[in-house]
Amino acid sequence: MEIVIQPTYARLAEVAAEIIRDALLKKPNLVLGLATGSTPIGVYEALVEMHKTDGLDFSGVTTFNLDEYVGIPSDHPYSYHTFMETHLFSLINIPPENRHIPQSTAVGHVGFCERYEAAIVAAGGIDIQVLGIGKDGHIGFNEPSSSLGSRTRIKTLARSTLEANAPHFGGTIDAVPKMAITMGVGTIMEANQCLLLASGESKAAAIANAVEGPITAEVPASVLQMHPQTVVVIDEAAASQLKRIDYYKEVYANKLELLDQEI
Repeated sequence: MEIVIQPTYARLAEVAAEIIRDALLKKPNLVLGLATGSTPIGVYEALVEMHKTDGLDFSGVTTFNLDEYVGIPSDHPYSYHTFMETHLFSLINIPPENRHIPQSTAVGHVGFCERYEAAIVAAGGIDIQVLGIGKDGHIGFNEPSSSLGSRTRIKTLARSTLEANAPHFGGTIDAVPKMAITMGVGTIMEANQCLLLASGESKAAAIANAVEGPITAEVPASVLQMHPQTVVVIDEAAASQLKRIDYYKEVYANKLELLDQEI
């Protein structure tokens, strides 16, 4: 794991967007795995600005979203289809046929999940998988106790997840969909690179458990310790419970120094 600690959320978003930009410049047909939630919004805003200001071209990009609620239509104001359209897809030039988001219905979900996995393989696999992390350490909608080898499937959401998402559904937990289709942990681990983002003190314990704790299904994000190319980009608040925070900062500072020397 590479741990990149930034002073603010704004800088976190810039660094993450720069990682994606640099990869896209090297590979115009980049395959991106995308996440929703509040944390990636700043990253998407930075990518949109790069597109508008610098002409960053997304026309060859293919995307696969991590998850979607079950039981609400794709045009629901709080569906992840709507989220992606609002924060990214309507603002850059990824062709509509290259955008993949899990369906929002339970009808035929087994076959859909198999086709979703096959589509990722057909695209050549995911180059960079963007991830957020839940307070309980979940990634995607892989709740604690999810198999670390799981594939795309339908999942029942934990009460803590329902509570976290209730503000988006009028503040009522009963209004939050109880199930979602999500990429599995095993699916996520097949990406060439994982880019885990976290901001704020509320994510500090989850980050400490994922980065420095044991690898366990109780903290699904902890499996990223086994991934050869995981970059964790967090702000100071999210890093506050890490035991080796000074070392991580030193490692990153040395990396930047080496990059300056190469230039």
